[in-house]
Amino acid sequence: MIASLRGELLSKTAGRVIVDVGGVGYQVMCSQAGQGQLGEVGATVFLYVHTDVREDAITLYGFAGTEEKEMFLLLISVSGVGPKLGLNVLSGGGVRELAMAIMSEDLPRLTRLPGVGKKTAERLCLELKDKVQALAAGASPGLAASLPGDQADPHASDVISALVNLGYQPPRARQAVDSVRSRLSAEQYAAMELAELLRQALRALA
Repeated sequence: MIASLRGELLSKTAGRVIVDVGGVGYQVMCSQAGQGQLGEVGATVFLYVHTDVREDAITLYGFAGTEEKEMFLLLISVSGVGPKLGLNVLSGGGVRELAMAIMSEDLPRLTRLPGVGKKTAERLCLELKDKVQALAAGASPGLAASLPGDQADPHASDVISALVNLGYQPPRARQAVDSVRSRLSAEQYAAMELAELLRQALRALA
């Protein structure tokens, strides 16, 4: 199985690239976001790869980062979601935004993604909402250091990071988390799962 490729980017077309590795050109299917990170034709690129083997074809799916590949593998683990649909879903938004939509069971947002109907959106939430927390809460070290989070409350910091990645300003994100926390006892807040805290913070921002 091919797990990664490093070589010269020979061409970029909608949804696919060709990478020359040692004189062999590999056609790799990519999301719009992943393709946009590869630079210009002629550049040396590195792709994480998922190899899909079928009776009539072998297809390579490429990803510029590990988070995108991890999300792709989670998507195709869901009943009824194949590699093509998984890639279409990734093309419809960023990894963290998608993870947050799944965690918060935001069906309207999910059904706006290419090829995702209500039943598929419901399956994504049911099967993945407990598996995407790390992807939703992830933030770069520089961003995490700049957020007004509470070092003694990593739960809040994770949700604030996720909200900022979705586009909210850090002060608003912090206020939303504080609003949720103020309505709960210390015991209730400590027992609350990350996904539920995120859902309630999003409601506070609505």
